[in-house]
Amino acid sequence: MQHPGKGTIRKTRDICRRIFTRLVNTFHYPLMTFSHARLTFSHAGITPRIAIRVGHAYIADMKKIGFLSFGHWTPSPQSQARSAADVLLQSIDLAVAAEELGADGAYFRVHHFARQLASPFPLLAAVGARTSRIEIGTAVIDMRYENPMYMIEDAGAADLIAKGRLQLGISRGSPEQVIDGWRYFGYQPGEGQSDADMGRRHAEIFLELLRGEGFAQPNPRPMFPNPPGLLRLEPLSQGLRERIWWGAGSNATAVWAAKLGMNLQSSTLKSDETGEAFHIQQAAQIRAYRTAWKEAGHTREPRVSVSRSIFALVDDRDRAYFGNGQEEDQIGFIDERTRAIFGRGYAAEPDKLIEQLKTDEAIAEADTLLLTVPNQLGVAYNAHVIESILTHVAPAMGWR
Repeated sequence: MQHPGKGTIRKTRDICRRIFTRLVNTFHYPLMTFSHARLTFSHAGITPRIAIRVGHAYIADMKKIGFLSFGHWTPSPQSQARSAADVLLQSIDLAVAAEELGADGAYFRVHHFARQLASPFPLLAAVGARTSRIEIGTAVIDMRYENPMYMIEDAGAADLIAKGRLQLGISRGSPEQVIDGWRYFGYQPGEGQSDADMGRRHAEIFLELLRGEGFAQPNPRPMFPNPPGLLRLEPLSQGLRERIWWGAGSNATAVWAAKLGMNLQSSTLKSDETGEAFHIQQAAQIRAYRTAWKEAGHTREPRVSVSRSIFALVDDRDRAYFGNGQEEDQIGFIDERTRAIFGRGYAAEPDKLIEQLKTDEAIAEADTLLLTVPNQLGVAYNAHVIESILTHVAPAMGWR
């Protein structure tokens, strides 16, 4: 196949789409690389993904869109979520509403020692029982706090209730509300290890257990008959291993996740490794991950998600809450040594918002976009936020 010449692909979305529509209809290769464009099919999750680069602008097609809730609550009268019960029940209701609107995912953050969502599996199981199509996930579970064996049982049960729709994002976690909170859970890094090392080790054990191989010596006089051989933890949900994601805050951890065969979650925070704009650094992280995945020889296509605060200003409520002007990347420190960059949010009238999103290279690189939602504003308003993106933005971006 000849590479298209420079005159073939111009700086207009319509021309690019016509070219790639013809390619999609003609060829069925999982990866085609050209000098001016890249076409990638992500078979995992069925949805294909097309990423077209024209100069420094990107257009991405057929993207899964979900929401990500941090699950805050406060007794403030201005909050619609004033208790843990409020936020848990409203999280279930929002997942149901999102599914009805045509969204693809309901994801929840996990924080300990805070007025936020903490133990994820009861919530995930409840959402699984109330929905039938939408993906249900976390972004992320802090593995420094987790017993991998108990987690296998919880995750297996929740995934079976959801009929195989769990998408579990795990990671080594972020700075917490208390100093070394994982110590209160009974965990301590081994000699010469850091808490991050401990979190990654817990993740490796979890992944190994998901293979479903027996490892425990059975009692010769059991209460109930055992299957032959060594015993594994139950219940085990087949296929869950391929639906584990790693929340990577650096290029190195993204590469590590690729080698272990985990999908990639990249949020609005990462180590500032080059001084470039956040979306450029994040796009480079995703490309490094995909290169490492290919080099590792995995046979399936990986999935990649990014999260963003995106608000289409379509009514007076939107403008009152989020119409205060342009946001920019922020620089900070997540600990004494790590300089981090926090990605900007987006809030604008739909036409302007679409033009801004076209320049976000990382969104175009990902096959899944998670919309961070202000859960304390209530289920109805957050459903409106999701619907506004699905209705006013996603079609124009080619995501639907």
